Amino acid sequence: MFGMSLPDSDQLQGTLVDFALVELIRQHRLSFQPLWTVDSWAKLMIWLALNCGLSSDKGNFEHFAQSLGERITTRLRRSFFERELADLELHVLADPADAQVLVLSQAPQDPSVLAPDRLTRALERIDLLELVTADRSRWQVLDGVVAIPWKRSEPS
Repeated sequence: MFGMSLPDSDQLQGTLVDFALVELIRQHRLSFQPLWTVDSWAKLMIWLALNCGLSSDKGNFEHFAQSLGERITTRLRRSFFERELADLELHVLADPADAQVLVLSQAPQDPSVLAPDRLTRALERIDLLELVTADRSRWQVLDGVVAIPWKRSEPS
């Protein structure tokens, strides 16, 4: 303990608030339907604003969003649209604002983690399979990551 500086109270409070917000989102994100949409994200933000005591008019919601700031909003949004599937050793990032869903291996030394059947199981488990392209030839395999286009971005 000698020579180590302890975080100040502001740092500890910030860490606690960050942890609490992320856990709150993880516990409630499935409540905001339809999943994997901008609408679900907007519903979460409205819910948070209302629970902070703001009334339900547009100006209050805009004020709430601005008050959070870009750093916190980005962190919350990432937490809202990510899933960790520890048993499959996969991490899924599926923000509908992005062109593709990213599936990351948590075991990069094992190429079988990114096998198409395993990815399909993961996407199915988190209710994402029907929202991404089924054409596996469009799934882009990178180093430890597979990028899968959303269906909405498929050519007609």
